[in-house]
Amino acid sequence: MTSPPFLQSTILAGLSGVRHGFFTRQGGVSGGVYDSLNVGLGSGDVANDVLENRRRAAAAFDLPPDRLATCYQIHSATVRVAGGSWGADRPQADGVVTSRPGLLCGALAADCAPVLVADADAGVVAAIHAGWRGALSGVIEAAVAAMVDLGAVPAAMVAAIGPCIGQKSYEVGVDFQSLFEAKDPASRRRFAAGQTADKRQFDLPGFVLDRLQAAGVGASEWIGRDTCAEEDLFFSNRRAFRLGESDYGRLLSVIVLDR
Repeated sequence: MTSPPFLQSTILAGLSGVRHGFFTRQGGVSGGVYDSLNVGLGSGDVANDVLENRRRAAAAFDLPPDRLATCYQIHSATVRVAGGSWGADRPQADGVVTSRPGLLCGALAADCAPVLVADADAGVVAAIHAGWRGALSGVIEAAVAAMVDLGAVPAAMVAAIGPCIGQKSYEVGVDFQSLFEAKDPASRRRFAAGQTADKRQFDLPGFVLDRLQAAGVGASEWIGRDTCAEEDLFFSNRRAFRLGESDYGRLLSVIVLDR
């Protein structure tokens, strides 16, 4: 069996002692709308298929599945520090931070932005699920603060945003833009005109990059892949809704310390 493929960030790949990957939907065993590497424990997929997909993802990093730490994600600004895998007792949170080598910190997404962060010198990493609610309410800042508590330095951090919905695919209403501008007037630059006067196109990865910069993170990038637009490679909540599908799979992004 070959390992499921994953994408990488150029700036994270250059770090010593840190490995990471943004898995696609390919290389798993699930069928139907979950075809094929669906890792969502909360989806309607066959439970054993999801567990096998998670096992394959962990094995791609030469680790057993019990070394994969993911949360029960709730679109919040809550972040948890992991000393080991939580197994079936996943905490409700949207970020996993660790200083423990050999522990895969994971974030699930299907249009939301998965963010992987590392301070290689301090030996601290994080995986963050940043949907618009979490990003607006401070999940990026909370993760950076949790990393600092473990000895990391923001200026030494490197962050990458994985596959997520791109601006051309993300139509929202003007009221949505108002939510952002009420909290951060500068966020207006992340909204472009829509097809009609009451619509806008929201740049989620751009907004997350702004939050990373505001938190003092030294270097960051989006890998430039749009989950909604690339059906063969990625699951997408918005695309599934548009097509009238009953559910959608979840993509996995992971980061791990080797030392």
